Amino acid sequence: MKFYDSIGPNPHVVRIVAAEKGIGLDTVEVDLMAGENRQPAYAAKNASGTTPALELECGTTVCEITVIAEYLEELHPSPPLIGTTPEERAETRMWVRRIDLGIVEPMTNGFRATEGRRLFEKRMLLASVEAGAELKTIARDKLLWLDGQMAGRTHVCGDRFTLADILLFAFLKFGATVGQPMPEEATWLPEWFARVGARPSAAA
Repeated sequence: MKFYDSIGPNPHVVRIVAAEKGIGLDTVEVDLMAGENRQPAYAAKNASGTTPALELECGTTVCEITVIAEYLEELHPSPPLIGTTPEERAETRMWVRRIDLGIVEPMTNGFRATEGRRLFEKRMLLASVEAGAELKTIARDKLLWLDGQMAGRTHVCGDRFTLADILLFAFLKFGATVGQPMPEEATWLPEWFARVGARPSAAA
């Protein structure tokens, strides 16, 4: 397998998953700042031009971070990061979906429309600057909602460390660098963030 890596939180999610599972990936760096991801050679592998991408030995390219994580889980089920039973997998996927739609999407689109506008305005259709500010507020509100739901839990899915934790950690770390820090009112998130950050895989 060949892993197309770059800066940003999306590849970080997959790197953490691989590190947790002890998977060594043959890595190719994609220079986003130079626009390498928009060149024909990369577009032929991933038409959306996003990173990361995982090129399989058969020649198929798998894209989108949750899909890549699911694929790696099927290849290497231990340690489980999605679950070992239908109930565990359903719980993990439920929280991944909530985090992705409620936090990741508004956070990243809010960044692109504001601080990242100059970088992205020639690459994609962006929300207005005003809408970007509102998207940031939505992400913050959802983080506080999540914080309230997690009281008494070690991880997002209770005692299980899962893809939901990995996704949330990578994007909270990203948010802190682009003007969207963890809400000061949060009570569960800071201790959880420190726990996840102390795992060796967090530095992947």
